[in-house]
Amino acid sequence: MAETIGVVLLNLGGPETLADVEPFLINLFSDRKIIRLSPFPFLQKFIASRIAAKRAPKSREAYRLIGGGSPLARITGEQAQALEKVLVSEGDFRVRMAMRYWRPGAEIALAEFAKAGVRRIVALTLYPHYSRATTGSSLEELRQAVAVSGQFELAEIREWPEQAEYVECLAESIREGMAGFGEEPVQLVYSAHSLPVSFIREGDPYLEQIRRTIAAVEKIIGLKGRLCFQSRSGPVEWLSPSTPEMLERLAVKGCRNILIMPISFVSDHVETLYEIDIQYWELATSLGMRLERTASLNTRPAFIRGLGALVYAACRQKGWR
Repeated sequence: MAETIGVVLLNLGGPETLADVEPFLINLFSDRKIIRLSPFPFLQKFIASRIAAKRAPKSREAYRLIGGGSPLARITGEQAQALEKVLVSEGDFRVRMAMRYWRPGAEIALAEFAKAGVRRIVALTLYPHYSRATTGSSLEELRQAVAVSGQFELAEIREWPEQAEYVECLAESIREGMAGFGEEPVQLVYSAHSLPVSFIREGDPYLEQIRRTIAAVEKIIGLKGRLCFQSRSGPVEWLSPSTPEMLERLAVKGCRNILIMPISFVSDHVETLYEIDIQYWELATSLGMRLERTASLNTRPAFIRGLGALVYAACRQKGWR
């Protein structure tokens, strides 16, 4: 009988209640993979706490407007359940999640696997595009936990910008969104989470991988879109144009219908439900434009099958199947 394999879905995490917001922000800003708040590592958490306290009220309001907390853990849990059902055709798999900045963390998943006698683990990032600030940080934390336990073999799926089912799902989501405008002309806009430009200059492949995804999608749909970036924070140079800047430019050009695709996100969370659905919708409306968003992939069956294909490939590469 084939050995049971564990799968860990890696994601950011998010505050599930308004009381969670400030401690979540402290965890986020304490990560020196994202930002070095001081040349002295021992000062990082102290400064992070000060920043979190200042930003928490505005952030709490955002989460209040989307229901009082992030749905990310719930959706990731649903993805894990759906993926486990897909994987059953290839053997015994157990799928769990590990949130980088909130609960449940990597140590919880590893403890469950250890208790069940699972020794082989596939780490599957839910960020299609690799960045040291997202997948890199999550994998580093998981590797450290694995090393401490000394019990597991680890296979890593670091990026998948052109995974076939993923790309087809994005194309289908765009088709569905376009259909909602009828025969009216529509401008397609891809909105990705921003990164400091310094990351790209230092070799981070995130931007190049996003462009590869867009090229693969546009090969299917035969329609060109424009790329912009959301979720900036801090006084550094960020990838541009920002999504608000893009909307303002399109308004000047006379665009009246915008279909926005959150290209670097596969699940609904504060960046889709608040930034796009509330902030950018209000901006577009004030500019005389209609803005609609493509549906997030969440537990779309074809998308989950694509995640399954990634897991199978990683297991074959390791000789586990």
